[in-house]
Amino acid sequence: MDLHFGDSKPTDDERAAVDALLGPPESSWEGADRSDADLRWARGGRAARDRRDLLLPGLHAINDRIGWISEGALDYLCRRLTVPPAEAYGVATFYALFSVRPRPATVLHVCTDLACAAAGAGELCAGVEGRLGPGSGVSVQRSPCLGLCERAPAALAVKAGDPVRTAVSAPATVEEAVLAASAPDSAPAEPPAAMAVPQAGDPSLTLLRRVGVVDPASLDDYRAHGGYTALRRAFELGPAGVIREVTDSGLVGRGGAAFPTGRKWQATASQPDHPHYLVCNADESEPGTFKDRVLMEGDPYALVEAMTIAGYATGAHRGYLYLRGEYPRALRRLEHAIAQARARGFLGDDVLGQGYAFDIEIRRGAGAYICGEETALFNSIEGYRGEPRSKPPFPVEKGLFGKPTVENNVETLVNVLPILTMGAPAYAAVGTARSTGPKLYCVSGGVDRPGVYELPFGATLGKLLRLAGVRDGLRAVLLGGAAGGFVRADEMDIPLTFEGTREAGTTLGSGVVLAFDGTVPLPRLLLRIAEFFRDESCGQCVPCRVGTVRQEEALHRIAERTGAAAADDIALLREVGRAMRDASICGLGQTAWNAVESAIDRLGAYA
Repeated sequence: MDLHFGDSKPTDDERAAVDALLGPPESSWEGADRSDADLRWARGGRAARDRRDLLLPGLHAINDRIGWISEGALDYLCRRLTVPPAEAYGVATFYALFSVRPRPATVLHVCTDLACAAAGAGELCAGVEGRLGPGSGVSVQRSPCLGLCERAPAALAVKAGDPVRTAVSAPATVEEAVLAASAPDSAPAEPPAAMAVPQAGDPSLTLLRRVGVVDPASLDDYRAHGGYTALRRAFELGPAGVIREVTDSGLVGRGGAAFPTGRKWQATASQPDHPHYLVCNADESEPGTFKDRVLMEGDPYALVEAMTIAGYATGAHRGYLYLRGEYPRALRRLEHAIAQARARGFLGDDVLGQGYAFDIEIRRGAGAYICGEETALFNSIEGYRGEPRSKPPFPVEKGLFGKPTVENNVETLVNVLPILTMGAPAYAAVGTARSTGPKLYCVSGGVDRPGVYELPFGATLGKLLRLAGVRDGLRAVLLGGAAGGFVRADEMDIPLTFEGTREAGTTLGSGVVLAFDGTVPLPRLLLRIAEFFRDESCGQCVPCRVGTVRQEEALHRIAERTGAAAADDIALLREVGRAMRDASICGLGQTAWNAVESAIDRLGAYA
């Protein structure tokens, strides 16, 4: 491989940021001062190459300390890890939260995605940009969804340094966003996670029952409210018994694909190749989605316990928690929970004295929607660009580091706890025969009580929106987020199940429910969806790379024209949409046309 380094040198701060992660360099090859001893043998080699997966944490370390990644800093990190600088540059430029060009130490990310756009993000951005112009020491960036849709419009300030400081302003005003950027330590504290759960405290809840009831920082409080009962039950059942319970419960993935969880676990556990890995996908980047954030902020120990059970069942001794880079509070809560669980014997070499070793490592994402796709996520953890892999082989055979891997999102894993405490038959009795258990929904937009709602599968869309206090003048509801589809205001009887939404010609997806009234311009909304997919396409395959651009171009033209000219572009949109759906490598390209198609066909957009 080509290890061509430039002449740029790291600053002392950049070197310190990398060394804090990797330890001091041991040889001049890695960047230490040259000495006679270095000339007698070479150190590093394979051992350094085996640390390639530390490239993403290393980029975070530099970006957090300095605010951007210089050529000298990148070269130094590459020397430490024996990574070709050209490859590392490709990784650094893949993620939206990193910059390889000089910028101020403080960056204010202002969300301009669907929920925030409907709540006045355009005016917020204009006001903030007017106040924080050149010379303010703040870089204002218009951002995709920050996962704070229940408090739209939202802004996230990140001030580089040692340590890095963050502040969230949501719902944001111009004054509050400017304060968060200029003095993050003085910004008002975020409201508790329970504020995002309108049903908080309801004894009938299952997945959300501890949010707002327990102290998310207290392991003892978690245990006092039933915590770690499920793990003890798992040890009584044994790995095969746990998988049998999960299979009999009918649990399917809650990220949108709805693949049977028990089958995935069994396929991984039965692989003879070792080690096995567990990956928790906490990179929920679908516009309108925030349920996993609320779970992690309000009940972090539940995720730690659920990951431990999943690792035990599938024969994994290490779990990776891939967390959105835009979730600073969830990061702090989970770091604390993992440290406490490790100190108290719930993680480590001998979990609960059962002879089972398991530990969890957090890996932060850096702003890439595509990394929600499981194989792109694996590439990201391994230190490569987050581009999806072709399948087969499937992750249960060759996943993370080429080994058998089970990947589930946060909501899916947390469902395992009631399965083991209630028993599979009782869990399967909730919901419908084909969609079992409770489901979380992220409701935002034109409702009085936005937030995360828990209902059994089978409840209607109308019931959910009535709970959330839907406002008069409802025009349309977007189900499933940007990759989902629109339904009309007269379609409130759609049952919220995977099969029910499919029969209705739409999708449940990850549980996004975005309500829009007539004040929200539909063409602008569709254009924002097209812009989102164009920006987030990894560019690996032609149908998606070209198709998302052509889709956005056609929507721009349609917005400016009417009649026959618009009809021609609608026909072009359909042709491009079919090509993306049929030929794209992963779900991003395959679903990029869904919302636009549904708006044209169901809502009569551009009619």
